[in-house]
Amino acid sequence: MINIVLFGKPGAGKGTQAEFLKEKYNLTHLSTGDIFRFNMKNNTALGTEAKSYIDRGDLVPDELTTNMLIAEVEKHQDTSGFLFDGYPRTLSQSKALDDFLATKNQEITATIALEADDEILVQRLLERGKTSGRIDDQDEDKIRNRYQEYNDKTAPLMDYYKEQNKFHAVNGIGTITEITERLSNVIENL
Repeated sequence: MINIVLFGKPGAGKGTQAEFLKEKYNLTHLSTGDIFRFNMKNNTALGTEAKSYIDRGDLVPDELTTNMLIAEVEKHQDTSGFLFDGYPRTLSQSKALDDFLATKNQEITATIALEADDEILVQRLLERGKTSGRIDDQDEDKIRNRYQEYNDKTAPLMDYYKEQNKFHAVNGIGTITEITERLSNVIENL
């Protein structure tokens, strides 16, 4: 079984690349954003609890986020592996994921970061915001704030995975095909 964590700042292309990788390697793609939206839309107990935090403008606690992800993993017993997108985002989430996977005699195989210059990514998101309607992609200050949040909370996870020899950086600039090829080279050499 192969379990991959895909990292990258907003606009780095995680969602686009996840679509290709899940097909190519027969992985179950777990997007934290999709999991949150599903649980809230369907008024699950976890979704209702998460919504209460979001409605107050608070971040959903790590434990609740982890519980949602674990519930989703449990639905896919027959998968050949997972592609985690948007999780883990904090060190405590990384440790919780490791602990959970250990109960299944599994582990994270690799973490891969799509890296790109902030200025290029800001322009990408502003362009995406023109067509997507996503308000968070239309305001440069909000975009830069999201990058600061990423740097503060997610970037330290890279050191955690480097210590385990499970971290790989990939150039996230180029055509979709070029980037997919770079990611595939990492995965095929694990």
